[in-house]
Amino acid sequence: MIVRIQGGEGQYELDQDARPILEDLDRQLYDAVQGDDAEAFAGKLSALVDYVINNGTEVPDEQVVGSDLILPPSDITLDEAKRLFTDEGYLKPVEA
Repeated sequence: MIVRIQGGEGQYELDQDARPILEDLDRQLYDAVQGDDAEAFAGKLSALVDYVINNGTEVPDEQVVGSDLILPPSDITLDEAKRLFTDEGYLKPVEA
């Protein structure tokens, strides 16, 4: 699966077995947004982005591939994130 981190942070290829881990981190991130907890939000977002970077293989910039999942940039604020989250969290398949 291909995961894009917005804000020019790149795309990473991860094995499908990473999906449950990403979904769990997404739920925690969503809970922080719902709880209006900026500190928890920053920590959970950092954990999510770090997981993708540390466990994925970076897709070269010159290689054009579609993304299966898109994450917000690591510097997004809680207020900005509130406008992006759905009732199911941030992670969602990208429609073609």
